[in-house]
Amino acid sequence: SRVSPELVFDQGPGDLFVVRLAGNFVNDDGLASLEYAVKFLGVPLLMVLGHSNCGAVEAAIKVVKDGVELPGHLPELIQSIAPAVTAAHARHPGDLLAATIEENVKLNVKRMHDDEPIVSEALAAKKIGAVGGVYDLASGKVRLI
Repeated sequence: SRVSPELVFDQGPGDLFVVRLAGNFVNDDGLASLEYAVKFLGVPLLMVLGHSNCGAVEAAIKVVKDGVELPGHLPELIQSIAPAVTAAHARHPGDLLAATIEENVKLNVKRMHDDEPIVSEALAAKKIGAVGGVYDLASGKVRLI
């Protein structure tokens, strides 16, 4: 949510179909938007783009590890990121935040491959591609995962 894809990828307004959420995950509404982009706009590539020092991921770590409780609808946001926290923590990384950001991207790219019918079928037929990346706020570079 803190990265402007148009600037990162040197594209003009309207050149990219962008679905943005704090925490960079694919939920049902986001998936429906991606389905629309694939089915009716003919987009050739889907990308889950996380970013360094993600506050939503950091909050998810605090909730999962420390039992912090958040108000409003924030627990729903955290629930979508929590599997990445668990997976990253199991790897015993030195930098849990960076590992969770990367794991979150990987899990959400996988979700696009698994979720039926439109996106997964287009991916299986190689009509589109799906990749993940992490944008480094300090350097301005995207590292593909």
